Amino acid sequence: MYRRERPVPMRSCPAALYNNLCVLPLPAPGLTQFALVHGPTAQLLSAAPDGLPVSQRQLHTKDGAGPGFPLITQAYWCVLPFRVLLVLTSQRGIQMYESDGSVMVYWHALDSTDASPVQALFARGIAASGHYICVGTWSGRVLVFDVPVKGPNIVLSEELDVHQASITDIAAEPAQGQDCVADVVTADDSGLLCVWKSGPEFKLLTRISGFGIPCPSVQLWQGSVAAGYGDGQIRIYEASSGALHVQINAHARGICALDLAPEAGKLLSGAEDSFVHIWKLSRNPDSGCIEVEHCHAECVTDTQVCGARFCDLRGSSFAVTGYDLAEILRYSCV
Repeated sequence: MYRRERPVPMRSCPAALYNNLCVLPLPAPGLTQFALVHGPTAQLLSAAPDGLPVSQRQLHTKDGAGPGFPLITQAYWCVLPFRVLLVLTSQRGIQMYESDGSVMVYWHALDSTDASPVQALFARGIAASGHYICVGTWSGRVLVFDVPVKGPNIVLSEELDVHQASITDIAAEPAQGQDCVADVVTADDSGLLCVWKSGPEFKLLTRISGFGIPCPSVQLWQGSVAAGYGDGQIRIYEASSGALHVQINAHARGICALDLAPEAGKLLSGAEDSFVHIWKLSRNPDSGCIEVEHCHAECVTDTQVCGARFCDLRGSSFAVTGYDLAEILRYSCV
């Protein structure tokens, strides 16, 4: 069971975008950092256990060549083995900052040469695997950046051109050095999931059809893919083969956020029906199949949920953001 704690106040409300919350636990005891976006700005907040903000910072998008300020589509902390970078995606490009947002170390402009006049350019979907950062784009391409141990010498090392629809989300999980182990999954607006083995050259392992239903959020856990769809379903697949383990009619409306607490095997789902659910995942030792147990449901009354994340690896607390809600709601185990 979870109980509601004191919320964290914000200077502005989050935009109505799915996956519009990222959480980074800080080394200082009890401090947690949050990131979310609204229009052309990203808001970074660090908060104490009592919910009081310790610091707040706003980042603006790089202007690029076009008029006005481009809208930010996502903010996400990429935890690499040797450094942590904050990645912002927008309608014009990709910005990478030091974790506190103080210094921008890399800027990548989106290439509009192959876009039609009616297409909206944007980047969306961010994940880190090893020393690579993967970022999705409107065209279905996934850009793979090779990140050095320190400094700004980040290189676009590869472009994965398999998806035919816009990328919605990307997830990664450490492969622990095993051969042919799936450690990256990409999702798009058609619901297609592509499972990859990362490395100097990414290898496509399997494709999982979504039958035309968008997949806004995806996660990886112990070789399984958890995908949340626009029809409110959660489906869990075997990453290496694409075999379906479980299909859950989890929400009455489209899912806007999934998150995993890997140490506890907990899965969090938030949706446009204003509900947040907690699920317990486990693998049957006899059959090897994934089994799911429902643990908790929370109704965020009169709120269009747009982001939900665990605040620690054990899943003992989680946070929720909603459109037109000027605070981050927090819940913890009782």
